[in-house]
Amino acid sequence: MTVRRILARAAFACAVTALSAAAVLHRAWAAAPIVVPSAAAPRFTVTVTGQGPDVILIPGLASSAAVWDATVAQLQGRYRLHVVQVAGFAGAPVGGNAEGPVMQPSVEALDGYIKSAHLKAPAVIGHSMGGLMGLMLARQHPEDVSRLMVVDSLPFYPVVFSPAATVETVKPQAAALRDMAEKSTPEAWAAGETQALARLVKSPEGLKAATAAAIASDPSVTGRALYDDLTTDLRGEIAAITTPTVMLYPWDAATGAPQEAYDALYTSAYAPMAAAKVRRIDGSLHFIMLDQPAAFAAEVESFLRPGS
Repeated sequence: MTVRRILARAAFACAVTALSAAAVLHRAWAAAPIVVPSAAAPRFTVTVTGQGPDVILIPGLASSAAVWDATVAQLQGRYRLHVVQVAGFAGAPVGGNAEGPVMQPSVEALDGYIKSAHLKAPAVIGHSMGGLMGLMLARQHPEDVSRLMVVDSLPFYPVVFSPAATVETVKPQAAALRDMAEKSTPEAWAAGETQALARLVKSPEGLKAATAAAIASDPSVTGRALYDDLTTDLRGEIAAITTPTVMLYPWDAATGAPQEAYDALYTSAYAPMAAAKVRRIDGSLHFIMLDQPAAFAAEVESFLRPGS
């Protein structure tokens, strides 16, 4: 059983979609983007386009930066967008993620990017693993983030397996998933991603692109990032995050999972965080921006509106 098949099955059973890959969409940005390496051996690269207040967009596990194309098109006339592409995901060179942890070093690299680019507390929008990275950035470097949008992520993902889960109990399983990803043959990787993504994206075009992005992702980088994701527990820290935060989560009747279970999972997870507003987007799976683009665009407008 592949990494995402395990995650997707558990997520469905526990009424939450899995952490997974994102979509590769055709880029249609009006202005020519500027690609900025984040370091000599970058943890990520950043594509900068548009003018106005700064917004950083972080994709999720094994995701392409292009998952944000519609958001960039929506905002670039009024905002300056900094779109992150994590090294090793969606065909990008592995760069600084060739070995070792991925998430925490990437969070530190984000802090370095914000400071070196002289950004003044930009807004941050992160999907899935990118949402968890946004929470980590707001907790560790609160001066970096004026407001945060988290798109379908949890402070500790393994609670979908068991409410009693801890980092120590999860580590053996997370290590097994990491090792399985690293040892996957290209054929097994492609087959597993193809099967799993069907449970995570409703949009036919989005599904096709998401599958391509997942298959193109480096299995080793993905496996190590997944290990980081599964063993990062912010439950004891989110109460200290004072950054105004909007958290979006999906629900779709076609999954057969009860709406009440989704509501309870997300609202309880973010209850300690007084600065967080938790909102459900119906008719969507994990990739809300692909499955419900109009609803997602409206949430982004509200999120960025001054005084919201």
